[in-house]
Amino acid sequence: MSLISSNPAIASKINDLWQKFWSGGISNPLTAIEQITYLLFMKKLDDNDLNEMANAKDFGYEYKSKFEGVYLLPADRPKEDATKKEIEKILKDKGVDKNSLRWSQIKRITKTDAMLEHVQRYAFPFIKELDQTDSPFSKHMANAVFIIPKPSLLKEAISSIDDIFDEIDKDADEKGQDFQDIQGDVYEMLLKEIASAGKNGQFRTPRHIIKLLVEMVKPTWKQKIADPACGTGGFLLGAYQYMVTHLNDKKELKKVKPDEDGFIRTSVSAKLTEDVKEIIGKNLRGYDIDQTMVRLGLMNLMMHGIDSPQINYKDTLSKSYHETGDYDIVLANPPFTGNVDKGDINEELNLKTTKTELLFIERIFNMLKSGGTAGIVIPQGVLFSSGKAFKDARKLMIEKSQLKAVVSMPSGVFKPYAGVSTAILIFTKGGETDNVWFYDMESDGYSMDDKRTPLKLKGGADDHGDLQEIIQQYEKANPKKDNNRKIKHFFVSKQEIVDEGYDLSFSRYHEEVFEEIEYDKPEDILERLIGKDGKGGLEKEIVDGLKELKKLF
Repeated sequence: MSLISSNPAIASKINDLWQKFWSGGISNPLTAIEQITYLLFMKKLDDNDLNEMANAKDFGYEYKSKFEGVYLLPADRPKEDATKKEIEKILKDKGVDKNSLRWSQIKRITKTDAMLEHVQRYAFPFIKELDQTDSPFSKHMANAVFIIPKPSLLKEAISSIDDIFDEIDKDADEKGQDFQDIQGDVYEMLLKEIASAGKNGQFRTPRHIIKLLVEMVKPTWKQKIADPACGTGGFLLGAYQYMVTHLNDKKELKKVKPDEDGFIRTSVSAKLTEDVKEIIGKNLRGYDIDQTMVRLGLMNLMMHGIDSPQINYKDTLSKSYHETGDYDIVLANPPFTGNVDKGDINEELNLKTTKTELLFIERIFNMLKSGGTAGIVIPQGVLFSSGKAFKDARKLMIEKSQLKAVVSMPSGVFKPYAGVSTAILIFTKGGETDNVWFYDMESDGYSMDDKRTPLKLKGGADDHGDLQEIIQQYEKANPKKDNNRKIKHFFVSKQEIVDEGYDLSFSRYHEEVFEEIEYDKPEDILERLIGKDGKGGLEKEIVDGLKELKKLF
């Protein structure tokens, strides 16, 4: 699921980091996570750069370090008509060696006051300008502010983050997996606090559900992929990780150990060419209506190897959004149970509703190219609610698409942040629905309480619940063979779904198996109690037993 679920030591260290920010005067959880993310980003940026330099040397390719050269603050930069001598003087007097802006150099500054000043004045402005001037990263980082108020807090935070990464490296060595959504884990850890701060409705899709959905859709590196409500970029990162993994040689993949959820995933590969890397970066696009989430998402993708991430501030349900028929794949867990102002809804959305979970289905359908595929998470009420807008949303996926799969998930999947029952839907725009594959997930490999503890099989191995069976059964599913309605996966014909009012709930089509229990005849039960002809029997055994017990007193 995530490091904080499977590794209590990391959870403890992240919680300790949060407590330091709270006691240090940053009590708003969303502000805290943004400031923590800036530090995580600085740490990861340095690590990635050092790794690239080492790989370039080992594999013989050119790489220019992001920390090479001299950094000047915008206000100190020479004018366009400055002479060479003037430029040299400015660089000498006001320039800062970019190498001093590395995390590994910053933490060596012994005086805490000097450390805070160096980060505030130079290191933070430097990271805000890492991408091109007109990029989403530069645009949305322009207003970012570093507000850690105390030198002691910065010093403690840097130490805590180093401890967290040490534990992460240890975890990766032991489990053979080294691709971790660190920033996402921190975000998950603080979600309870965010909810109490009035940010209800913001909750992260569990990583194992992202991996399941991506595995079912199977994106490729040449495809254009979007998430219209991306938050911290979990689905985009999940797609990127899947694509990077499957760009590796198949023989190499066989050597990789499955992760804690049974999936094969590798880290950012050194074998990625710059061309492929650039294409993937341009093809992954996300949108969110929260500026903070946009910044978090941009940094999240960048710290995982995407140099110029494409996440923008945009309400994709509004009149200002106009991308139609642009994407090969849309992956999303759009907001549930929300409503939008009727006057703000884009005119091309025809569903007569203000409910976000329905409007996003139509938005996602419109975003897809003909032949494009969507993998989305929706509340289960969408599957069976009788309202006209609900039915019309289901008809859109069945009549104008090929609805491929409906995977019902238990209500505990999003605990402790939400108890709503959810489902995964897979559909391809422009295809024709003949049969729909249904699966009833009973377990996702974690306890269904608020703790969401990883389940274990006898012998201590990870219990992946139904995750891997869903993948296996979906990949080999056959409408002509898979028609046993008494088990937890089967096909249902389009005609039957239409006849049932476009109902997509698993229970509508599942055949319950009732086990017949035979009870003894009353006279046989009485005979056992009082014995044959009133002699002996269970009653006598009880009385004799009580008499023996009485002798002990």
